[in-house]
Amino acid sequence: MEKILLNGHELTLQDLYHIAYEGYSVEIEAEAWKRVKRGRETMERLAHDGKAIYGYNRGVGWNKDRNVEENLIEKENRKVIYSHALGYPPYNTIEEVRAMMAIRLNTLLVGASCASDELVILYKEFLNRGITPCVPRRGSVGEADITTITHIGMAFAGENQVYYKGQQTSAREAMKQEGLEPYHWQLKDAHTVMLSNSQGEGTTAILVKEVEDLLFMSDLVYCLDYEGLNGNIEAMRQDVNELRGLPGQKKCAARCRKFLEGSYLYDKDSKRALQDSLSFRGGFTITGTVIDALEVVKKFLAIQINSPSDNPCIIPETQELYVTSNFETTSLAVAVEMLSIALGHLSRTINYRMIKMADPDFTGLTRFLAPRNGESYGYSQIQDAFSALDAENRFLITPSSVDFFAIEGYIEDHASNLPLVTTKALQLVDNLRYLVGMEALYAAQAVDLRGNIRLGRYTQAAYDTIRKIIPSLDGLRPIQEDVQKAYTLIKSGKLLENLDDLAQCL
Repeated sequence: MEKILLNGHELTLQDLYHIAYEGYSVEIEAEAWKRVKRGRETMERLAHDGKAIYGYNRGVGWNKDRNVEENLIEKENRKVIYSHALGYPPYNTIEEVRAMMAIRLNTLLVGASCASDELVILYKEFLNRGITPCVPRRGSVGEADITTITHIGMAFAGENQVYYKGQQTSAREAMKQEGLEPYHWQLKDAHTVMLSNSQGEGTTAILVKEVEDLLFMSDLVYCLDYEGLNGNIEAMRQDVNELRGLPGQKKCAARCRKFLEGSYLYDKDSKRALQDSLSFRGGFTITGTVIDALEVVKKFLAIQINSPSDNPCIIPETQELYVTSNFETTSLAVAVEMLSIALGHLSRTINYRMIKMADPDFTGLTRFLAPRNGESYGYSQIQDAFSALDAENRFLITPSSVDFFAIEGYIEDHASNLPLVTTKALQLVDNLRYLVGMEALYAAQAVDLRGNIRLGRYTQAAYDTIRKIIPSLDGLRPIQEDVQKAYTLIKSGKLLENLDDLAQCL
């Protein structure tokens, strides 16, 4: 099995995807173990010298004024765990939880957390042995995901449910089969487990990958749709886009030029419009906007998955410990909301392209792209379906990071709602899979109706993949079945499987 070496500072999103999706195991760099030990020794020494330490010899939240006696540490940890494990269904996916555990393990290795070796080992062993705690998706306000990722700590102690060997079972049973003992709490480990933004960060990491895959397929389908239109692609020229200079726009224009390599759209045609509507002419600029927003998300995410969220926080390589607000994650939450707004623009643009493609005055083809033999109405009432999806998407892009109460005795009077923000974005992406799938139906049907046109190298491959799964609409059949097949096609990523030298298009 492939392995990823963790040291607290160099975890990449690609590493995280290997761990989350492909089951790569993790190893811990020797120097990182030393940092964990030094941090623990520092906090223990300071506590024994009488320093008040939040979550260790003092309570948490509104109970920060309560002393915790050393002989009651394990009981205090259990009180913290039981009172904070408050998430509720539905649950995060296995991939998302594996990403959460990998992120939290990596940030523990910075040496700022006072984690026990046993706790660090459990994160590692759960990842490597395929034991994935059931983590409720809902319940966290994002100022550390204290009410949701605490369920990971419950699983470490042999409580609650986990996914193991393809089924859901008790944590205790899975640990028993792997020869692992349930954890007995020590130091401030309960607080260390829950004082992390790893739920929001893990789901955001998965969101980034799903958006990148979706954008790739959306651009490919858009190019095929443009061929069905017989549109004017001058706006995609390299020199035209270099003049503007926006990085996402340039990237998508280059990608679309590659997708259309060899297409008849590069030939002159007097019947072609001088310029097309913005949903076509500027379609690649909209996905470019999403890419620009995505880069902001990736920038903040790269920082957070390699830095500690702990409060208090030991300054590595020193004997110092300070109160922090490093669990604050508003920058990332706001970036994800910006990404969602950009995805909202993509949603609306795809809908307008489909409305345009149903209009014979615009395309020169049949109304609703119906078969010429009159055997069906084509893609007519599908407009109701995609309009409803776009309305739902408009709801999903409404900001949530500003919605919070002052809680815990009015001490915790700010929140980012990162897990909610990201969960909404993931639903938005899934809705967009339907819309991209619907556009694929339109694009392939328009190509069939236009007849005998030379497709681009990559759009031809996309067309062939679509038609292997969904035949041309030349008779009477339920359209809903085609829509569901198109959605499944996009969700599966099969559009990308048959493309050679794919990296050239990235």
